[in-house]
Amino acid sequence: MKKKYAAYILTFVILLLVGFFAARVPSSTVPIYLDYQATTPVDPRVLNHMLPYFTKEFGNPHSTTHVYGTRAHKAMENARAEIACGINADPQEIIFTSGATEANNLAILGVCRALKKLGKSEIISVVTEHESVLQPLRQLEKEGFTIILLPVQKNGIIKIDDLKKALSSKTALVSIMTANNEIGVIQPIRKIAKLSHESGTLFHTDAAQAFGKIKMDVKKDKVDLLSLSGHKIYGPKGIGALFIRKGIKLMPINYGGGQEMRLRPGTVPVPLCVGLGKASEISQKELLVETKRLLVLRDAFLKLLQTSFPDMIINGDLEQRLPGNLSISFRNIDSLSLQENLKNVAISLGSACTSSSTGISHVIQAIHGKEITPTVTIRVSIGRFTSKKDIETAASELISFIKTEKGKKNDVQ
Repeated sequence: MKKKYAAYILTFVILLLVGFFAARVPSSTVPIYLDYQATTPVDPRVLNHMLPYFTKEFGNPHSTTHVYGTRAHKAMENARAEIACGINADPQEIIFTSGATEANNLAILGVCRALKKLGKSEIISVVTEHESVLQPLRQLEKEGFTIILLPVQKNGIIKIDDLKKALSSKTALVSIMTANNEIGVIQPIRKIAKLSHESGTLFHTDAAQAFGKIKMDVKKDKVDLLSLSGHKIYGPKGIGALFIRKGIKLMPINYGGGQEMRLRPGTVPVPLCVGLGKASEISQKELLVETKRLLVLRDAFLKLLQTSFPDMIINGDLEQRLPGNLSISFRNIDSLSLQENLKNVAISLGSACTSSSTGISHVIQAIHGKEITPTVTIRVSIGRFTSKKDIETAASELISFIKTEKGKKNDVQ
């Protein structure tokens, strides 16, 4: 028992020392992190919860004939229950994957291949989906499926009437993400699921960006399949999960074992599972308070930029959006120059120079179409460890850079 507490104390001391020295590294080498939609740091509470399962509690959760495997299995099932609680599902409806990409592939390929023999040969999705949805769809197209990609409005949200027109008795699946990974807009998934079911179609949603950031309820929303990821909610990388409503049949995409309902063979990584479970638990407990805090910081950042650049473009609906997200574009600013000179702020860049550019984001192109003008697009994603000072400093640096760039353009003209 003493050794156990000594290990926890040592872990805590190490985390404090890391934080102490990181805070004293010059800001030029540790930029302000505003890219939380790309990935998040592991929350120290999550890390502390994971550590015993790398060493002392190292058992194989599928070897339950002895105490090591039994303990590991219990920890795995507790994590499964925490994840299920986060979306109001039953624990038996959750299977572990390596992340949302694998979950998306399993959901889309698994369901559609299972339904093809019933004459279901069409799939509906959206042009702004993540590549982990679009690429499996392209594969199914090669297998004889018809893929229908719905357009979006200028606010990034689909028209429900477009979905109504696209649905038919041949539709096997509708797959539409809950919140977009670039512009953060939230689709009306409850309405989408209702329409899908009325036509006898299953509904899948990629919730990697939404899970842990907005309230989700698969029972009320009538979602059939839902993908999520650990590293978007301050959990570890390499772990995710797929919710599969009871009664839905999928064909596996991997073979070799009977784990996870025979849909995801291989020994389940218990440390990663318990990390995802803990991250889910924390995000749900702190959801309301964190949402309010993020909205205050996001609005403060937006106000600072709008004061200096009232003509800047906000991409996507500002209300139906993740609380920590901003996607904004500026005209006549070079993205490479921004990337090279904005050293003290870590943000995601999306070049939107012209509609014919090979580097343009398919999401930005979808919402602007032919009206795209030379711009630089940035995604600002604020998170759990972002402070008010971070926001003020980042905004100041960005404003200074853009004013300098615009001044250069004016001098040339």
